[in-house]
Amino acid sequence: QVQLVESGGGLVQAGGSLRLSCAASGRTFSNFLMGWFRQAPGKEREFVAATTSRGLLRYYADSVKGRFTISSDNAKNTVYLQMFSLKPEDTAVYYCAQKTGSGGYNSIDDYEYWGQGTQVTVSA
Repeated sequence: QVQLVESGGGLVQAGGSLRLSCAASGRTFSNFLMGWFRQAPGKEREFVAATTSRGLLRYYADSVKGRFTISSDNAKNTVYLQMFSLKPEDTAVYYCAQKTGSGGYNSIDDYEYWGQGTQVTVSA
């Protein structure tokens, strides 16, 4: 089993920045994909960003491209989501997730393990 714990959420004004962290523990794999998703009240969980375990490939949703950066530190078993130029519409609970197989990267069905989420609130 893999345990994922997110941190770094909070309240920030529009235009501000936050960095989320996701620490992984338990069984680890040499090749995996780490993703960030978010879920706003009344909406479905949506893909935000993903990175391969070695950071060679990174994927972003169009809505965050150019504002968010995903990165990983394998020595710390931690993946980060640096968020700049935050907007009120970025308000959501942010989840990190891990998948170990091949295939897609932007669907919740692609991932086997999930964290409990961290709240990000952006005020206007």
